[in-house]
Amino acid sequence: MISRICSVVIFAGLLLSGSAQAQVSSAPSLQVLSLQVHPPMKMDDERTEFVRLCVPHMMGRWAHPDSVCGCLHDYAAATVDDSDLRTALLRGISETGVPTIETEWVPASKRSEIGATFTKIAKPTLQCMFEPAK
Repeated sequence: MISRICSVVIFAGLLLSGSAQAQVSSAPSLQVLSLQVHPPMKMDDERTEFVRLCVPHMMGRWAHPDSVCGCLHDYAAATVDDSDLRTALLRGISETGVPTIETEWVPASKRSEIGATFTKIAKPTLQCMFEPAK
């Protein structure tokens, strides 16, 4: 267990050290050493991860499952303004392949809004699934 932790720490250190670059810029008779630190690279953005998780559920149902998943992310879920409800909806789609919101995924104060959320996403969801791409 300790060796695993040490390995993770070493790997993280290597990643972080690789994201800092020393650059030397020359001024008329002066050399200045500046350190340029780049933010850690985000491996996958939210949409890419969503599509990756969603596609296996859409295989065999749709000719282009990646298009359906991308559309659900970009249009159906995008109509949901509340971040908690949107996150729960995205989780449900990525885990099951259909719009789903489990009540325990949403704060108790927002659970009464789940039905209205499904009404709001109904049309864009059906368009993503059944209307041909133009």
